[in-house]
Amino acid sequence: MPDPLPIAGERRERADATRNRERVLEAARELFAQRGVENVTMEDVARRAGVAKGTVFHRFGDRSGLALALLDEQERAIQDQLVRGEPPLGPGAPPLDRLLALVDALLELLERHGDLLYAGETGKPEARYETGAYAAWHRHVAVLLGALGVDGDPEAMAHVVLAPLGAELYRHLRGPRGLAASEVREAIHAVVRRLAPAP
Repeated sequence: MPDPLPIAGERRERADATRNRERVLEAARELFAQRGVENVTMEDVARRAGVAKGTVFHRFGDRSGLALALLDEQERAIQDQLVRGEPPLGPGAPPLDRLLALVDALLELLERHGDLLYAGETGKPEARYETGAYAAWHRHVAVLLGALGVDGDPEAMAHVVLAPLGAELYRHLRGPRGLAASEVREAIHAVVRRLAPAP
């Protein structure tokens, strides 16, 4: 009969890793809220979490990876609403209404967590496009554009629709350009509506 001790040891290691991950994320959440994402180092997070610096780097890579991990819960909630939520974000509404609802959900995410999104999307070249969340948004938008019968390749057009929802542009529009969130929303809605063929 196999010795059960290694299995128990593996379970303990997994539980420790999970605990450490939650401690790191909680420490990062607190520090980012107190100081702003750009003013927190990975060493600060490790110190607050009570773990080795190497643990933080090994698990998250860099500050952008940590930011993306903190966003995961919010992004998954939006993805869940796309599949199982109430219309217009969820199934059952016309494609244009669903597309505008997704725009609104992503704008709300930017408004609430713009600093995290900015850190996650600009930590390395093309970081935004390598996330699972972006892939999910892109696929959903492409499907809706196909259902709308837009001119052009829906896959390419989906990138165009999502482009103004990048954190760097949103930060620029809300900061140096001085636009209100409602003005950004109106501008993106106007662009999306123009993509839909006239009835």
